[in-house]
Amino acid sequence: MVDAYGDPGVPGCRSGGGYLWWLVTRQWRRSLAGAVLASVWMGLLALSPYLLSRAIDDGLEPSDGAALAGWTTALLAAGTLNAFLGLLRHRTMTQLRMDGNFRTVKVVVDQATRLGAALSARTGAGEVVTIGVGDVQTIAFSLTAVGPGVAAIIVYGIVAALLLSVSLQLAVVVLLGVPLIAVLVGPLMGRLQGAETEYRERQGVLTARIGDLAGGLRVLNGLGGKGLFADAFRRDSGALRAQGYRVGSVTSWMQALGLGLPTLFLAVVTWLAARLAAQGEISIGELVAVYGYVAVLVVPVAFFVECGYQLSRGVVAARRVVRFLALEPVASGPDALDAPSSEAVLCDPESGVRVVPGQLTALVGARPGDLATVVDRLGRYAESAATWGVTRLDGIDLAQVRERILVADNEADLFAGTLRDLVSGRREHGAGDDDIARAVRAAVADDIVRGLPDGLDSAVDAQGRNLSGGQRQRVRLARALLADPEVLLAVEPTSALDAHTEATVAARLRAARAGRTTVVTTTSPLLLNQVDTVCFLVDGKVTATGSHDRLLVEEPEYRALVARDTEAGIEEGSR
Repeated sequence: MVDAYGDPGVPGCRSGGGYLWWLVTRQWRRSLAGAVLASVWMGLLALSPYLLSRAIDDGLEPSDGAALAGWTTALLAAGTLNAFLGLLRHRTMTQLRMDGNFRTVKVVVDQATRLGAALSARTGAGEVVTIGVGDVQTIAFSLTAVGPGVAAIIVYGIVAALLLSVSLQLAVVVLLGVPLIAVLVGPLMGRLQGAETEYRERQGVLTARIGDLAGGLRVLNGLGGKGLFADAFRRDSGALRAQGYRVGSVTSWMQALGLGLPTLFLAVVTWLAARLAAQGEISIGELVAVYGYVAVLVVPVAFFVECGYQLSRGVVAARRVVRFLALEPVASGPDALDAPSSEAVLCDPESGVRVVPGQLTALVGARPGDLATVVDRLGRYAESAATWGVTRLDGIDLAQVRERILVADNEADLFAGTLRDLVSGRREHGAGDDDIARAVRAAVADDIVRGLPDGLDSAVDAQGRNLSGGQRQRVRLARALLADPEVLLAVEPTSALDAHTEATVAARLRAARAGRTTVVTTTSPLLLNQVDTVCFLVDGKVTATGSHDRLLVEEPEYRALVARDTEAGIEEGSR
């Protein structure tokens, strides 16, 4: 199977069928072995009726004990060998499916990592979850066609040839009957693909809503919107259930035809063979052989229908994977320029924000979303005409931008692991215990380390669910400070902290980032007391710039916002 830490390869395909073929070719030896083992296994099933007919005609009917014993021994040997081959076939096909499963997971995870911050803007979380939960398994099971699917076609030809040696009439019936089954089942496969595609799309939307509900239940409950959201979810889940019934309806017909038609086919052929035996055109042993051949033929036909069903679903699932893999992250152009060789001014012309190197700058506004948008432009997470020095930010090599400018979101993901891992981030930075301790202290996260049973080596749940909101925020800040970027853009770094802790964080943040370019978005006076420059934005535009104290005196709207002095703001506005 694929190495869990190895390179899964690059699909390089634009269709669902092409992706499935890529999975097969990536393990062509195992695919070939599965096809050969399945063909031999199924072929021996078809050989058993022949051996049985020989035992009857050569041994039982003429009362030849030696011949009967010989053919019986051959039948026993064939059955024993087939049982062993069945084990190998099942093991090989399981490995084939698991390899396809793990390989798909790896390419999807690698793509999600490559997209980075652009992931949420390019696709919904529900799409990725649906791929990981359902589509991966569907794709893996569709690879069954490589083994039993190929074997079904081969054994169909073998049985037709064996029947031809018995009776031309029976062979013609078989040769025409099985394609007729395929013709009857074929249209259902097309309907299944359409129904399955719509079902998967609805499932992705509903999965995203489940994530939204789980993450925002407290807020929805506080706003009184829980019932409204529950009604919408109930309506969408009802539509998904109805679509699932349509998928199930098509699936049930396919499975019924896959088992029922071969059985009916068996009855017709057996009746014809019995008539031929009664007329003396074939022997009793040949009659038994014909029955056995057709009974065996039910297995490959059922596999054929099942593989068609799995392939139809697999193509739909693979299309979703291919569509996800086709998403492109934000990347540098071929003519990308180098970043400024030394510290330079960051400027966002759209808002008028100008970040002076080496200073602690605060962005203040009534709408936090406007401030976060400015940060996204300055961090090159949104299209803009922002400049770094004299060069447009989007014209600079992206790797250099990411290396020197860090956007620290107060809701950034926290992955499951130890607290040390969460704070350290990428291990190639080689952060030592002293560096971690300084960052933890600067973020006033000492009490978190002391409160956990194993300190920095304590396990933290995904998204820090076993930490409080304020603790999660301080862990994120410690991680950003440990990275020590040239430019740190922090979104609401103290919004979830109590006043005492916030004042301490503000003072230590200023000390830790002394002489380094730092931007924070906030309306907290405790943090604004520590900054060098404040940019006050109204409707996303800078209306005033200066120190916190000066703006408190000169800008009534600013004072009303950060000092909560609404009466003063009203009086000033009425003059």
